[in-house]
Amino acid sequence: MRYLDHAATTPLRPEARAAMEPYLGEVFGNPSGIHRVARRAKDAIEAARERAAELLGAARPDEIVFTGGGTEADNLAVIGTALAADRGVVASAIEHAAVVESVGFLEGLGLPAVLVPPDRNGRIDPEAVAAAVARIRPAVVSVMVANNELGTLQPIADVAAAVRRVAPDVVVHTDAVQAFSSEEVTVGATGADLISLSAHKFGGPKGVGLLYVRDGVTVAPVLRGGGQELGRRSGTHNVAGIVGMVAAMEAAVADRAAFRDRVGEARDVFEERLAGVGAVPTVLAPRLPQHAHLRFEGVDAETLLVRLDLAGVAAAAGSACHSGAVEPSHVLRAIGLGDGEARRCVRFTFGWPDDVAGAKEAADIVAGVVEELR
Repeated sequence: MRYLDHAATTPLRPEARAAMEPYLGEVFGNPSGIHRVARRAKDAIEAARERAAELLGAARPDEIVFTGGGTEADNLAVIGTALAADRGVVASAIEHAAVVESVGFLEGLGLPAVLVPPDRNGRIDPEAVAAAVARIRPAVVSVMVANNELGTLQPIADVAAAVRRVAPDVVVHTDAVQAFSSEEVTVGATGADLISLSAHKFGGPKGVGLLYVRDGVTVAPVLRGGGQELGRRSGTHNVAGIVGMVAAMEAAVADRAAFRDRVGEARDVFEERLAGVGAVPTVLAPRLPQHAHLRFEGVDAETLLVRLDLAGVAAAAGSACHSGAVEPSHVLRAIGLGDGEARRCVRFTFGWPDDVAGAKEAADIVAGVVEELR
């Protein structure tokens, strides 16, 4: 099977697997305890926190809040910041559902909200964000580093600067979940006050993530209970997951330049081969090197995906299934695609195990299936 759905999840890196192993066995303590078994687990978490802070360029380790994944990190960033300040939110219209649904939740509570539309290539104008901020004076702005569906890179540092020019007190959040493998994701590079990550997108385990929270930013807890993570996120720590995530972070940062070259070349070769069967890139803006979002004229994406699965290629649709009906995703609608166009879009995404040889093989399979369907 040629797996080209790394934006959904990517295999566990060997560095993460090795780092996790002791915490799946002999180091099993609950880090909230006071005895030595618990302290070993607590020490592992705090060491991971320090290293995560270093990798993100955070000023202090306690600016790192461990979560149960990217969705929880996004919820905490958007809902937690808005509720703490009792003010609204501005976000791009193509954010991950974890942010878009959080915006809807806050609107339901009566807080003001604005979703800023992208251009045809999925890019967000920093000045449009600043104008929305000036209009409603929200607690938080949320614009992702790169779109999870299209791969479009956003000018997040420019967004942060534009927001601070009109409202220095507004908190800037960025969802960096999809970008960490290939892009520089640090406090300095993004200019953000809040940064979300999810481990399984860059070779860590599922079910763990983090939120960077700049010192001085207040987030109300979304999960309430034992008061872990300095009261910002309750719940027993996933020690093995946290350790594995940070090991994967280290590996991803060390491999980042080579990843961009290797995977970017594989993606380009893949797209060039499929251009021969009429595949058209959905967007032309700067994008992640691992993303190929393509439209196949005359071919239904759902049918193509089923046939590709049978032929040994895993990919994802440019539309989502809701209540049994295939509909365009909110991202494709936001960039102006109609139902017919959206139902011809497929997302192919590459990951750390991929190379040019595999991309060529996958492209030949896809091209053959496309030709059969036509």
